[in-house]
Amino acid sequence: QVHLVESGGGLVQPGGSLRLSCAASGFSFIFSSYAMSWYRQAPGKERELVATMTSAGGNYADSVKDRFTMSRDNDKKTVYLQMNSLKPEDTAVYYCKARRGMYGTIYWGSGTLVTVSS
Repeated sequence: QVHLVESGGGLVQPGGSLRLSCAASGFSFIFSSYAMSWYRQAPGKERELVATMTSAGGNYADSVKDRFTMSRDNDKKTVYLQMNSLKPEDTAVYYCKARRGMYGTIYWGSGTLVTVSS
């Protein structure tokens, strides 16, 4: 059974930093073959893509480019999201997503709350 567990959320002041982690387990295939993504959902808004990392590289939403960095440690089956220069509009529940190939099953974590406020 696949599990994705996010951690690292919390309350931070504007301009601050946080690092989120997503630990994966239970995959049927090698972890490196899964595209991993971070999404977020702010109150009253739809879930949006923040960053994606595949074997080909990473992509970021325009709103977080140059502030957020996604990385992965395939040996630890963990992905990270380093978030710098945080803004109040970054406040959201952040979710980790895994998918293998274009038609593979999509797996979601339960999310971690990030609150940016003074």
